[in-house]
Amino acid sequence: MSSLIDKIKKSLPLGVNLLAVSKGHSDTSIREFAEKGQLHFGESRLQEALPKIAKLQDIENITWHFIGRLQKNKVRSVIKEFDFIHSLDSYSLIERVSRIAGEENKIPKIFLQVKFLEDASKCGFNPHDLLRDWSELITIPNINIKGLMMIPPLSLPIDQRKDLFMDCRKMANDLDLKHCSMGMSTDWKEAVDAGATWIRIGSLLFGQRPQ
Repeated sequence: MSSLIDKIKKSLPLGVNLLAVSKGHSDTSIREFAEKGQLHFGESRLQEALPKIAKLQDIENITWHFIGRLQKNKVRSVIKEFDFIHSLDSYSLIERVSRIAGEENKIPKIFLQVKFLEDASKCGFNPHDLLRDWSELITIPNINIKGLMMIPPLSLPIDQRKDLFMDCRKMANDLDLKHCSMGMSTDWKEAVDAGATWIRIGSLLFGQRPQ
């Protein structure tokens, strides 16, 4: 698996980062990747992630990204344990993160999840609402807005997914945001072509999650 991760990394343009999505996989597997130089890992279930984070505390510079839907009652724990949050999808949730981050003396790096196409299985800001609220959002303290995140409906043909990636990149540019977190195992190449700066790859690296 180390040869595959090396191959992917070598194919990425300068400024594009690989996030290894380790949800459903063991701390042993994560450690193997970390020993090969992969230090950014994504988890989406807090209760699963916490034991892994604890077991891997000895690895210098390991960085944890929370990529799942963030529940309000999990905000404090996520802020304590994760450096990045990729999935803030509402104004009220951002305000809660801001308040608790201040209490914890933390400034998490965040991505705002945007939904460019109606999809009942996904959450996210409506693009028009995000633009409307942007001047207020950027004044909220204790957060560092790094960019936008999006997940296109996987039922879409790959060319239509790429169009949505391009919409996300354009919106990030319009908001003067550097980063776009988009693209997974089946469409990361299209996301990179469209301007992704973080790609989230799980099964392609780790294999299918154990049942």
